[in-house]
Amino acid sequence: RSRGLGDVYKRQIKTLYQINTMRKHLLLSILLVWSVSIYAQQAKYVFYFIGDGMGINQVQGTEIYRAELKKKTGISPLLFTQFPYSTIATTYSASNRVTDSAAAGTALATGHKTQNSAIGVLKDQKTPINSIAVWARNKGCRVGIATSVTVNHATPSAFYAHAATRTLYHEIGKDLYKAGFDFYAGSDFKESTNPKNPSAENLYTMADKNGYIIARGYKEYLKKSKKARKMILFQTEEASKHEIAAIPYAIDRQKGDMTLQDITRSAINFLSKDISKGFFLMVEGGRIDWACHSNDAATTFHEIIDFDNAIKIAYEFYLQHPNETLIVVTADHETGGFVLGTGSYNLNLQVLKNQKVSENGFTRIVNKMRTRTNNQVSWEAIQQALKENFGFWDKVKLTEKQEARLKATYNESLQHQKINLEKSEYSQDEPIAAEAKRIINEIAQIGWISGGHSAGYVPVFAIGVGAELFQDRIDNTQIPAKIAQAAGYIQE
Repeated sequence: RSRGLGDVYKRQIKTLYQINTMRKHLLLSILLVWSVSIYAQQAKYVFYFIGDGMGINQVQGTEIYRAELKKKTGISPLLFTQFPYSTIATTYSASNRVTDSAAAGTALATGHKTQNSAIGVLKDQKTPINSIAVWARNKGCRVGIATSVTVNHATPSAFYAHAATRTLYHEIGKDLYKAGFDFYAGSDFKESTNPKNPSAENLYTMADKNGYIIARGYKEYLKKSKKARKMILFQTEEASKHEIAAIPYAIDRQKGDMTLQDITRSAINFLSKDISKGFFLMVEGGRIDWACHSNDAATTFHEIIDFDNAIKIAYEFYLQHPNETLIVVTADHETGGFVLGTGSYNLNLQVLKNQKVSENGFTRIVNKMRTRTNNQVSWEAIQQALKENFGFWDKVKLTEKQEARLKATYNESLQHQKINLEKSEYSQDEPIAAEAKRIINEIAQIGWISGGHSAGYVPVFAIGVGAELFQDRIDNTQIPAKIAQAAGYIQE
């Protein structure tokens, strides 16, 4: 009998051993499947879109404006606001409750707070820190940095440069070559020569020495890109002579002008040369901020629509590679303290469709009138220009007070030649242009608190692999960390 019990025990022990062995194999299989699934779910292609100055109200205002154009109450959504995941982010810097673009760009690029004005360094303004673009490059991905303003401006430079202050444009431009990314694009270089050292090497001549080909305009890109190992895309030289600091506002665009869509399409095309490596691409809509600094609502809405159109190019790529692509859209800060509604519990944004040029664009129109008439511009000529470019007295009815304000501005600045140009962060405009903009904003029933930045939340939208990481309120420093997590980059 004892021998029989022993046999039972042996059989039970053997069964338990078999069960434990099966459990171990099952656990190993689960771990293997899990690890393969995690690897398969990494984002191979990453798009990082930054709308400079694009606060929550700027986005919603654009959607309300689009709806009003269709005679609808509510919103007409942009593409990126329909992405399945969204949240809001805080933006303060290491030194200020209200950030500047350099500190905000550094936070979005590196995951570290820094002092206002600093680029790619810790708050001691000395210790360099690598950006997510470098993390991507070190993983073996191809990398592109693109913007609608100069390529060595604050936000794009935070991804490749290290400087105590953003105004060291020539030194920052040299860092572009040190980083050695595959593709750069923007309007041009700011300070291609060193203003403090005229004998310093020109940023243009450094391109060839560092293996870069410069293309001027989208058509030239198509001709040169096939043979290029590394590429810098700028607008045409003629366009840069007109305005080197940025490509034209969408509202002012003329046939042949380079667009943010052209830039995005070129970047994807170039980075896809060796698509097996994957890529990281940052695209900045830089002039949204400039329009907000000028408190120019119509121009702001057109810039955000243009930004959305650039995102559509990336979205087309996403549809072809949905299981390998991540698109994240955010902003560095809000600009202008933009307000939707001025007390009447209503909006009239559709009136802005009558504004055909930016405030700066109308300044150029007035400047040409001054030149043609030897500074003897008549009130009738100004009225006609305002009618053509703002719809005043025609499609947009003015009150007696509003008309009197325009006439008073004309008398002072164009008849008596007391010209006190209206200054914003990036522009100096004719007083009559500034007054016309203010009046159409009033009629639209929107307001601006300042010509600077605010501490307001910025939106975050995401779609694709890892997009679910972008939920709950976050800080701007968490955005690159979450992208890195989704893409499998090692933060260095």
